[in-house]
Amino acid sequence: MTQPLEALAEQLLAAAKRAGADAADAMAVRGTSVSIDVRRGTLEQAERSEGIDIGLRVFVGQRVANVSASDTSERTIADMAERAVAMAREAPQDPFAGLADPSQLVREYDLPALELCDETPEPSAQSLQDDARTAEAAALENKGIAQVQSASAAYGARQVHLAATNGFSGGYARTDRALSCVAIAGTGTGMERDYDGDSRIFQADLRSAVDIGASAADRALARLGARKPPTGRYPVLFDERVSSSLIGHLLAAANGSSIARGGSWLRDALGTSVLPDHLSIIEDPHRPRTSGSRPFDAEGLPTRTRKIVEDGVLTGWTLDLATGRKLGMASTGNAARGTSSGPSPSIWNVALTQGTASPQDLMRDMGTGLLVTSMIGSTINPTTGDYSRGAAGVWIENGEPTYPVNECTIAGNLVEMLRSIVPANDARTHLSRVVPSLLVPGMTLAGS
Repeated sequence: MTQPLEALAEQLLAAAKRAGADAADAMAVRGTSVSIDVRRGTLEQAERSEGIDIGLRVFVGQRVANVSASDTSERTIADMAERAVAMAREAPQDPFAGLADPSQLVREYDLPALELCDETPEPSAQSLQDDARTAEAAALENKGIAQVQSASAAYGARQVHLAATNGFSGGYARTDRALSCVAIAGTGTGMERDYDGDSRIFQADLRSAVDIGASAADRALARLGARKPPTGRYPVLFDERVSSSLIGHLLAAANGSSIARGGSWLRDALGTSVLPDHLSIIEDPHRPRTSGSRPFDAEGLPTRTRKIVEDGVLTGWTLDLATGRKLGMASTGNAARGTSSGPSPSIWNVALTQGTASPQDLMRDMGTGLLVTSMIGSTINPTTGDYSRGAAGVWIENGEPTYPVNECTIAGNLVEMLRSIVPANDARTHLSRVVPSLLVPGMTLAGS
């Protein structure tokens, strides 16, 4: 008989107390995942995994240790607890370690409103294979597509339960469904590839396999005949597919762990302007059917909507309990963890204020410059914000797309880039990071 995750978590806590821990928290995860890869109309690879992982974090005074296992027998749980306590007794003192005070814990939450789990039956391996095959066939229907590198379909389901000796106990279930296709256009040294895909919590929300395959083909074909753009300083428009990476750099720099180490280019920016005055970044961990939604964080604290940037001004850091204590601040309810590690600050769902102009409007306004549709490599200086990445996309001349480009480098400084961005109105609102296309008025391009 399968043991409930709540019972496993409580068993871990009881074993920790018997082993001599002063306090402890435990995490139990039961998961199922299925993935199918198709190539040339036939099954290339199929994988399925099922299992339970358990993790235990113990405190002996201000000393901490974390252990994990995939065996849930009583003997293993007892051994885990004894090993964890022994490790903690040898660990250095951590003045910021500790569980949440019971007064900080989440009291109630509306789990059904988050719609984190699709209750429809798990898709069969055959239906996943059919979706992948359909996406591949849709891509190959386009003249000029030499082959499909991969067409993949996947399904995952997880149940999570967290418990701690401070009285917290809570859990939830989550599902995800994904489909992707990578198409290759052209031949020989002129080959180009591009992709499309979709990932949703609910099967019913997933884009069609035909749409994904056809879109991957169109994108690959649009890259044929690519050449290097001219070297110089030009406006750069980041396509919506890649624009969230810019905001991601800001969010990483505002992470409490980076601030506590003193290694962030935002370390002195609290309360100052980091975006144009009319733009804000809102975190909302309660958006239904969204991958970054959480009813509570990994330390049992309530998650809440907050303004990370308000009217261009950075209002706070992303904190868990320990980093908050280091910085003399309260946790923002952003702790995340796995079974094999302790909590660390993490971002939930975020949205950047959208603009009123379309991407085509921004192309017209930029005149001559680069539309970036994909990037490779990354050289980001976390201390200064200096930015350099390999890029490919479309060269814009007099406001109109002219030819595809590749093998170029775009460079600038994130402080200046983010302070000058102009957003479009094309963000996909179902994503965890809702960020539209972004125009940076001036960057250095290294091309031909």
